[in-house]
Amino acid sequence: MGILDKVKEQAARGTAVAKEAAQKGQAMLDELQAKRAADAMLRNLGAATYAQRTGRASSTTDADIERLVSALRSHEEAHGPIDLSQTQAS
Repeated sequence: MGILDKVKEQAARGTAVAKEAAQKGQAMLDELQAKRAADAMLRNLGAATYAQRTGRASSTTDADIERLVSALRSHEEAHGPIDLSQTQAS
């Protein structure tokens, strides 16, 4: 095997490693974006429920809650179960 063949082989390996790293990075980014979307929907659902329980609901609150629950179910179908453990308020 000539030196040029060795250089090409090393370049191909380097490219494969870089592609794999990029795919892993993209997967992590996708997971983070999905988590942020779920967190936003859960926050909105909590706010709507709180408004409902404290007498501050609007005429659309019930429909908003139903829409958010449906969106969260769809999200779970696409991305897996949402972590519903409670966090400590600061």
